[in-house]
Amino acid sequence: MPRPTALILRSPGTNCDAEAAFAFQQAEADTQSLHVNALRDRPGLLRKCQILVLPGGFSYGDDVAAGRILANQLRHYLADAVREFRMQEKLVLGICNGFQILLKAGLIVPPDEDGPLATLAGNVVGRFQGRWVNLEARPGNCVFLKGVTSMHLPVAHGEGRFVARKEWILRGLEQAGQTVLRYSGDGFPANPNGSEGNVAGLCDATGRVFGLMPHPERAALAVQLPERTRAGLAAEGDGMQVFRNAVEYFG
Repeated sequence: MPRPTALILRSPGTNCDAEAAFAFQQAEADTQSLHVNALRDRPGLLRKCQILVLPGGFSYGDDVAAGRILANQLRHYLADAVREFRMQEKLVLGICNGFQILLKAGLIVPPDEDGPLATLAGNVVGRFQGRWVNLEARPGNCVFLKGVTSMHLPVAHGEGRFVARKEWILRGLEQAGQTVLRYSGDGFPANPNGSEGNVAGLCDATGRVFGLMPHPERAALAVQLPERTRAGLAAEGDGMQVFRNAVEYFG
């Protein structure tokens, strides 16, 4: 079988694209890094890829709101290309800022006539959080979390608090099996941003579009783990399975 290609979509302010590409390469995927303007000029390039990746960082400086400008580009300039991509049962991964983009673009939870059903708002503690967190996974049909029950990953964000517009929206996502990744404890610092329902990651109804606030690409190798010298060198970090699952989906 040919190796799948992951397209890493960049914009001004993206700063985790190289790490995401490296993790996919370690999982034996080919990668292509592309600026969003280049994809707007040639949206057909998306047809040559199997995985669309929106990496972490601060796209367009988060000047309007985290991820909103790039989300608007996906909605208004690349909607047809992304729709075709998804209809072909390919995969989409959004990490941190990428999760913010996917949610604001309506690619995980489609909006209704009143607008977005959920968003990622400023952390309850009122400041940026960079720390390692424990996570519980309930994969359901989420391709990226197949076989995963727990993970230890780092977070690094100032706007990661999941907020649903109405209480019934979160219940609906839970019943639909879309709340696939949660912080393992209530309250700070276990839940570093105050997310409702301890939500750390969501997938769409198909399980092929996945967004999460923690950074699996920063916990792909054993040498990236904070306790590697005290607990012994693991075979790899918990984050690697996210990338391996994506690659094996096309096997």
